Amino acid sequence: MSNDQQGITEDQWWQAKLIWDYHQMRHELRPVNVAIGLGSHDLGVAAHSAELYRAGLFPTLVFTGGNSPTTEARFPRGEAVHYREYAIELGVPAEAILLEPNASNTGQNITLAREVLAAAGIHPTTALLVSKPYMERRSFATARKLWPDVEILCASEPLEFDDYLKSIGDEKLVLDMLVGDLQRVIEYPKLGFAIEQEVPEDVHAAYEALIRDGFTSRLIAS
Repeated sequence: MSNDQQGITEDQWWQAKLIWDYHQMRHELRPVNVAIGLGSHDLGVAAHSAELYRAGLFPTLVFTGGNSPTTEARFPRGEAVHYREYAIELGVPAEAILLEPNASNTGQNITLAREVLAAAGIHPTTALLVSKPYMERRSFATARKLWPDVEILCASEPLEFDDYLKSIGDEKLVLDMLVGDLQRVIEYPKLGFAIEQEVPEDVHAAYEALIRDGFTSRLIAS
């Protein structure tokens, strides 16, 4: 398989694909009380949230997210605001959407979305987190830590890795994000931010290789 058109080597593609596959939880979806669309640079989260709403999987949808360095230019009024507008364009009734426009990390996404739901008199026992494909595992681990009494399912756009690279149009950003999210899966349990997740040896080796190759812009100091 040649990935010259993507600007990454074949080895890097396979290493990234291993991490991509690991990040996805592959939950079997079923109806839940609420869904939470986690803000990011990826408008596909809003599109998939709208699709799942139209499929009847939940009656209430919360979009959560302010801005980050990777989203400020694309979503100047905040991730959740742009997500909400896009979901309404795609047929989700405005009254079905709650807005949380301040969160700046995944922990805040969960905590503040929970507060918005409580303020609306909604206290779910089941929740669906809709995220970027490579953020499923981290969002799951975070929610299980911060919202342990709620059953958490995860979903993302059902895209193949190559298709996702093309949809974002910036392979360096995607690989940086894959690596950064995996670092957080590894490190955040030690800080009390998430439950621990086992990382297979081959996935960890791929992660170390991509760090050596310079896909490091989304790493945090650990």
